Amino acid sequence: MQLARHYNSVWVPEYAREYLQDKWNNERKTCEAKDLLPIAYGQMKLENKLAQKTDSVLICDTDLLETKVYSETYYGGICDPLLEKFALKNTYDIYFLTYIDVPWEEDDLRDKPNEREEMFKAFEAALIKNQRPYVLLKGGKKDRLELAVKHIDGLLKQKK
Repeated sequence: MQLARHYNSVWVPEYAREYLQDKWNNERKTCEAKDLLPIAYGQMKLENKLAQKTDSVLICDTDLLETKVYSETYYGGICDPLLEKFALKNTYDIYFLTYIDVPWEEDDLRDKPNEREEMFKAFEAALIKNQRPYVLLKGGKKDRLELAVKHIDGLLKQKK
């Protein structure tokens, strides 16, 4: 959200959070494999809607590749072929991978606090395997923001 503010642009939140929080509030159930396609669909619908509201940068909290990684990690290496197809098809100019050097914060949806490193490695491996340009963000919020801005500014200069 800070990046979107910095560029006076639009931020696309993680649709899965809203979807799964509603599920938790109404059913006291966590994410199941059957939830992943509706989450992917909702994420793309939200992203496409909000992309029409900016002519500069679009800052997305997540993407379908992350959903694919969750699917494979949480559900025994399995990913719905439709999710996989679009996770590999959708690409972005740059990805920011946040390192796990900030304290874990519990909420209704976060789980596996002792497996943060495993998840981090899974996300990084997916970015590398799929040749996605990424920057590792470490440190405090200010350091992360400054590094992200530096890389986005570089991309914007290249596009001119």
